[in-house]
Amino acid sequence: MQKKRKGRLMLFSNRDLRKLLVPLIVEQFLAVLVGMVDVVMVAEVGEAAVSGVSLVDAINLLLIQLLAAMATGGAVVAGQLLGCKNEERACHAANQLLLVTTVFSGVIMLLSLLGNRVILSVLFGKIEADVMSNARLYFYITALSFPFLAVYNSCAALYRVMGNSKVSMKTSLVMNGLNIGGNAVGVYLLRVGVAGVAVPTLISRIVAAGIMLFIIRNEKNPVHVDRRLRLGYEPSMIRQILRIGIPSGMENGMFQLGKIMVQSLVSTLGTTAIAGFAVAGNMATVEYLPGMALGMGMVTVVSQCVGAKEFGQVKQYVKKLLLLNYAVLIGIVLLIDLFRMPIVGLYNLTPESVSVAAGLILFHGFAMLVWPPAFLIPHALRAASDVTFTMVVAVASMWLFRIGLAYLLVKGFHMPVIGVWIAMSIDWIFRAVLFVWRMMGGRWMRHGSDESLERR
Repeated sequence: MQKKRKGRLMLFSNRDLRKLLVPLIVEQFLAVLVGMVDVVMVAEVGEAAVSGVSLVDAINLLLIQLLAAMATGGAVVAGQLLGCKNEERACHAANQLLLVTTVFSGVIMLLSLLGNRVILSVLFGKIEADVMSNARLYFYITALSFPFLAVYNSCAALYRVMGNSKVSMKTSLVMNGLNIGGNAVGVYLLRVGVAGVAVPTLISRIVAAGIMLFIIRNEKNPVHVDRRLRLGYEPSMIRQILRIGIPSGMENGMFQLGKIMVQSLVSTLGTTAIAGFAVAGNMATVEYLPGMALGMGMVTVVSQCVGAKEFGQVKQYVKKLLLLNYAVLIGIVLLIDLFRMPIVGLYNLTPESVSVAAGLILFHGFAMLVWPPAFLIPHALRAASDVTFTMVVAVASMWLFRIGLAYLLVKGFHMPVIGVWIAMSIDWIFRAVLFVWRMMGGRWMRHGSDESLERR
């Protein structure tokens, strides 16, 4: 039952939020667990394989973030339309989202396949031959999965915007189970190196896309795609999706590009730094999980509040989810910091790489104190269609601090790899200050939903 506060009916009760957020957190943990298992398993092949997979994963994450931004654009439009009780138009948004992401991901796949060597060489320069060989093979195979991942993400975003995140969680269980099982076969039984973790990734994403595409056609859902996949072509709806998706994609893309440039900087420090940084980054991802899941839930909650013109409730839910993020985050950081040495020991690294990874993990735990407002609040702003501000702040901060300051500290002041994460922390502080200021003000309320689409 919905709850009243100050005379108004709250759109999401605490029970609604639990139903939405708990499966999202589980799903995110599963995704990161598979990533960690990938690295642990491929470590059996050697540090060159770990380094190659790590470098390509930085590129893959960039491309995945671009696809996720398109899915977010469609989810925001559909959520705002649901908030103003226009389910028919929300279904049209779902059709156009699937069309846009399928075409876009197909183009990205072709560019990745054709430009495999060029992309890796331009981004990472001259790296050791065995690292490059592993990176090229891993990139080829995983690039084939982009269209299937785009379909999965789009369908999952639509289910989340309906407040039903259990569907994507259950599908993720299947996908990640196939991935882990396939990894074990490929690495330990067939002993085919990085191919042993890349091919299961491809197969699991194909299966997940098929499952989600099949069930999103159910006409009992308030938001669904056409049962016969007759998606149609609605330029006005596509423009609305892209109006949110493109700035979000540019923001996410530039953010991941910054991470790749930083990864390129780390690659100049040698294999020990690359391996230690890769493992620390792998562990740090666990600390991001609550915020990543809550950010996805934020899109559902805020987009429907905006569609219903309940702007006051937006601030209430943002505050509630921030506090929840901190509560979960503190527990995770304490556990990781306390057990960092045994955890790092699982990765079969050299003693020098273990020392680098353990030091980075400890530093990162303290830096996470400023992460929630820096990365959770922007989800709320995007869900309110305030995408330009978040893009400008994120891009400026990335170039000034994440890249510029990192290169200054490492190349100018000859700091070790820890200088990269010092620059990252200052980037987070800058973002947090500006996004809190934006949310405290009211300018984001002017954007709202596109009423011309609501009336069609």
